[in-house]
Amino acid sequence: VVRMPTGAGVGAGPFHSQSNEAWFTHVPGLKVVYPSTPADAKGLLIAAINDPNPVLYFEHKALYRSVTGNVPEAYYTIPIGKAKTVNAGTDLSIITYGAGVHWALEYQEQHPNISIELLDLRSLQPLDYQAIKAAVSATGKVLILHEDNLTGGIGGEISAWINENCFQLLDAPVMRCASLDTPIPFAIELENNFMARARLNEMVEKLLSY
Repeated sequence: VVRMPTGAGVGAGPFHSQSNEAWFTHVPGLKVVYPSTPADAKGLLIAAINDPNPVLYFEHKALYRSVTGNVPEAYYTIPIGKAKTVNAGTDLSIITYGAGVHWALEYQEQHPNISIELLDLRSLQPLDYQAIKAAVSATGKVLILHEDNLTGGIGGEISAWINENCFQLLDAPVMRCASLDTPIPFAIELENNFMARARLNEMVEKLLSY
């Protein structure tokens, strides 16, 4: 198991704030997990240790400092490759992981008039294709949200799979909300603009109005 501190939001610049999880999903034989909550972090770490395969365990540095939650003291595991439906909704589906889960929850809280189906992937390799298909089916409109750069991000792979396997369920093109295709700036104001979060409202409105 290799623990991989990752992610921006702490003003650490391009060498300490990259999101490079998509690099490793391309390597056959590696498993990649990315928890968004303390409870998932424990359950996925134990599952990773128990797994006979090499597992890369991504942990977001900004979530270290901002997210709290109850963690059972008992021994438990969360199956690798099993996503979690965080919210049920009818207007659009947001498929995401890591910090993106909290951005989507914050957006939902600020826009209670929009009914959002929110899927936390938790594992990026393998992906939970059954859960992805269920999220597509729930609303017919899908936004893939991730902190990684747009080009070459895991969102492109998920979008392609949905297009090939769930096209009949779609009412709009699959859209992606991701960070800019630039190095990550040190300056907090520039970093905030770099992040996918800065374009979430724009992309949700675009998808809903399609």
